[in-house]
Amino acid sequence: MDTALQRRLLFWDCPSECDYTCQHVITDNRLARDPEYIAPILQFHGKWPFYRFLGMQEPFSVLFSLFNYLAHDHGLHKLREKIPKEYPLRKYYVGFGYFGLASWIFSMIFHTRDFNLTEKLDYFAAGASVLYGLYFAPIRIFRLDKDDRPEKASVVRVWSVLCILAYLAHISYLSFWRFDYTYNMTANVVVGIVQNVMWSAFSIYRFRKLKRQWAAWPGLIVAWIVLAMSLELLDFPPWRGMVDAHALWHLATVGPTIWWYSFLIKDAQEDMQGTHLKA
Repeated sequence: MDTALQRRLLFWDCPSECDYTCQHVITDNRLARDPEYIAPILQFHGKWPFYRFLGMQEPFSVLFSLFNYLAHDHGLHKLREKIPKEYPLRKYYVGFGYFGLASWIFSMIFHTRDFNLTEKLDYFAAGASVLYGLYFAPIRIFRLDKDDRPEKASVVRVWSVLCILAYLAHISYLSFWRFDYTYNMTANVVVGIVQNVMWSAFSIYRFRKLKRQWAAWPGLIVAWIVLAMSLELLDFPPWRGMVDAHALWHLATVGPTIWWYSFLIKDAQEDMQGTHLKA
């Protein structure tokens, strides 16, 4: 495909081409200075200057987002293959997979071309995925899916409505009041911390009860995610103009995603085996 046509298909017009070229002219001149600048690479519009590839603004973030998408796709396939449809938690686990797929699709789109719309879609999809993680955590941990007590169904309905309202309030604030990056990050971190604490405590409880190594996986996965999040704090200019801390954060989440689906399957199989034994 013709390079100029390819870029036009990704909405590279004259102003954006000039902006891209000027960023790299300035960056190259600063890097070539003798003596060197203490911080030769500057951010433009709040972002590092990346070398595009095939028209993609942040090619490695796109690639690593694709890896995460494939990890969710593979996990969903395994879930459907190994967990029967009649298992009550299956629908929640499948929902987790769909939210994960959506979030990484919009991540790929955003890192391919950074526009106001693609940025919001990426943030909203990521927020929905994080919130869904909090949504199904108590359902699994406290087994709210079981119909052994009639009030559990009411609790799930109320919890579902609360989560939906919270998400609508979140995106409404960002869309119609103020697109506040600090608030958005804080909201996601708080929601993430709550579910991480829940899964860590659940992991300790289950490991002590079952004495099986896989029962400790949620706590280990949480530890991995927390360490990986440090990459977001250790922001640095892109190596070779291509790989920055944010891209590495995306890469670091691939392993825990695969591992998490393995835990969900192991946990479901253990639960079904216990149910059969009781029967």
